[in-house]
Amino acid sequence: MPSLKLEPAEEAGDFSRIERAVLPYRQAVIEHPVYGTLDCVENLRSFMEDHVFAVWDFMTLLKSLQSSVTCVDIAWQPMGNPKARRLINEIVLGEETDEIRPGEFSSHLELYIEAMEEVGACTEPIRDFLKRISEGMDPAEALEKGQLPDAVQAFSGWTWRLASQAPAYEVAAAFLFGREDLVPDMFREVLNRLGSRGAKLRLYMERHIELDEGQHGPMAKELLCELCGDVAGHWTDARNAAIHSLGLRKVLWDGVVERLEPTHI
Repeated sequence: MPSLKLEPAEEAGDFSRIERAVLPYRQAVIEHPVYGTLDCVENLRSFMEDHVFAVWDFMTLLKSLQSSVTCVDIAWQPMGNPKARRLINEIVLGEETDEIRPGEFSSHLELYIEAMEEVGACTEPIRDFLKRISEGMDPAEALEKGQLPDAVQAFSGWTWRLASQAPAYEVAAAFLFGREDLVPDMFREVLNRLGSRGAKLRLYMERHIELDEGQHGPMAKELLCELCGDVAGHWTDARNAAIHSLGLRKVLWDGVVERLEPTHI
């Protein structure tokens, strides 16, 4: 897809300011000690049991953006910015129905749950959570009912509130800086520790790295620029959402490390 032009010219400067502002928070996640604990299967299981909720809430941000910039009503009508519609629908296609092997399609959440099963991680909490929301329970309540670790509830609870209540440019900032821009470097740190274990987890992470670096990351950047435009307040709110998302990711990883057995750290 050809790159979209950023008009007016000030937008590029605003984006660069966000990049500089989030850099220390991003580095705190990339350099987190959690990755150094993943060379034993017990720790890998614990990591995945918490991280799966971040995999789920990735999709809440994505679907929030899709519902904000496209028409998802049965009585369809054209709405919003056609460039933004194209960008978000392209990302949804890859995340919700990725071709993980020739002729085999899956959402990345479903693939991740399969990867958890492959290494013996417990999938009951995420499956119970998904069952509750399928029955109509509000996700915030479902997170509480699951008696999940505090860091998981804080991370995914904030993401849900953002996705369901915040304007699209804030959601787009958390999606870009807290996910699409972050994930490739973050997942490389995990892959460095996996060795020969977890073939499905490796597939999941390699697909994310490939898609996010090559396609979805640049698309998410263009989408954020489209949504913020030349409104200074939008860029400020976007920066704050990005920083908060990265800060909570660090809290999530802190929670994983704190729950590990001392002999496994």
